[in-house]
Amino acid sequence: MNQSPQTSDGRHDDDATLSEFLASLMDYTPTIPDELVEHYLGKSGFQCPDVRLIRLVAVATQKFISEVATDALQHCKARQSSVVKDKRDKQQKEKRLVLTMEDLSRALREYGVNLKHQEYFADSTSTGTDPASKDE
Repeated sequence: MNQSPQTSDGRHDDDATLSEFLASLMDYTPTIPDELVEHYLGKSGFQCPDVRLIRLVAVATQKFISEVATDALQHCKARQSSVVKDKRDKQQKEKRLVLTMEDLSRALREYGVNLKHQEYFADSTSTGTDPASKDE
């Protein structure tokens, strides 16, 4: 078994793993563009010429957004399944999911982000679909 020298706490292995991961970021194109990440990091006062670090922030942001979206989807499914059970209506059983600000707000609250939306946001699936309601 060929192991490289390391300290008792495994620090050398951790450093090697981190170096490999950072090197792999050079070949990875994240969903969130580098320019967008650089813009928001710059707005917060952070400047870094290392593209690997910019991409690391992009990957972390992408993971956070993915987790919030998944949690919001679970809230949406739970909310809509309770509506189906209450109404027992065949039309309500269709598979179309409608994500509301309340679903997103609940998901974000689990991560310590309190989201308050303005009153003009529509949380109803029928809002804006009835042409007669525009004349009122």
